[in-house]
Amino acid sequence: MALITSPPSNPKPLQFSPLHRATRRPGQAEFVLSRAMSNTSMVLSCGHNISMSNKLLLNTKFSNHLHKNANRTVPHITSAALVEAAEPKPEPEAAKFRRILLSDVVVNHQRRVFYGRKWNAHDLVNASVVLAMHCLCLFAPFQFNWSALLVAVALYVVTGLFGITLSFHRNLSHRSFKVPKWLEYFFAYCGVQALQGSPIDWVSTHRYHHQFVDSERDPHSPTAGFWFSHMSWLFDTTSMNERCGGPNNVGDLQKQPFYRFLEKTYIIHPIALVALLYCLGGLPFLVWGMGVRVVWVYHITWLVNSACHVWGKQPWKTCDLSRNNWWVALLSFGEGWHNNHHAFEYSARHGLEWWELDMTWYIVKLLQAIGLATDVKVPTEVQKQRLAI
Repeated sequence: MALITSPPSNPKPLQFSPLHRATRRPGQAEFVLSRAMSNTSMVLSCGHNISMSNKLLLNTKFSNHLHKNANRTVPHITSAALVEAAEPKPEPEAAKFRRILLSDVVVNHQRRVFYGRKWNAHDLVNASVVLAMHCLCLFAPFQFNWSALLVAVALYVVTGLFGITLSFHRNLSHRSFKVPKWLEYFFAYCGVQALQGSPIDWVSTHRYHHQFVDSERDPHSPTAGFWFSHMSWLFDTTSMNERCGGPNNVGDLQKQPFYRFLEKTYIIHPIALVALLYCLGGLPFLVWGMGVRVVWVYHITWLVNSACHVWGKQPWKTCDLSRNNWWVALLSFGEGWHNNHHAFEYSARHGLEWWELDMTWYIVKLLQAIGLATDVKVPTEVQKQRLAI
């Protein structure tokens, strides 16, 4: 940084302190003095050669004068830039941000969802459904029986494993493998019964997450707040549409009549399942097979969005907050190896190490073994080495 922005009109001679350092400019002389040198040892550098005769012009008297005044304080050359640098800096904005508990993740653009904005009809429906499912769980201790628990566990596998992780995520969002259309549609229908939206909506949101990961345009980044990334982002669809746009990144699904049908008739299918469960087992089947199971799959899916961007390990250079979280992986059929996934989005396998349990990958391998899964994508060793830390 230059200390003088323009040359003074009436230059005055100045004594130079050895504690100050001058910066040479083009066409301007630079005097370098050393206190360790003798009275007569001074170097004059002007950017061009000086003859010996000219050097002798710096006589002993002048040298003694310089040495005598070497310890005197020199008036400071003051400029706006120097004054600004000397002024105390205000507290940086980053210091005002808060960290998420037990993490290095900083919330730098907190989003308020529940107040201070206008709710649209879609937000109200989402909030009502989520609230209703949680309220239904309150009856679980009073409606328990082993058959109801078995139904809940079976539907957890059908909707969570086959529907969300296998179909919505790895097959439809990332095209990590191919299966016959009838099987693809069956798995997608299982995902509809998870009550997390139609395939078109779910896949669109997830693709936007990867496109804008952990930026202000990410649909559910913890940099906007942990609970925002976990669930409250679902209740502010207007903001998400403004930040990301509508579902215009799922043309491959929108051109298929089956997925358009599921989008238009989405709410009918969970209602049909409610009726079926009630007919088969009464209120216990309804409470456990719908309420408890849906809420369980809800929070496991949401933990991938929140906890797996906050707590865990990062073995890959992904330039985002994604983490490998073993306990989320256990609950989510392998989705918790999230840093692996962000490093190799196309991979059908998320648990890349032998000890990284990945139930969804085991299903893909089984389908491949019996000839139903083809074009199964996994990262090569070269690709791994390129992103390894």
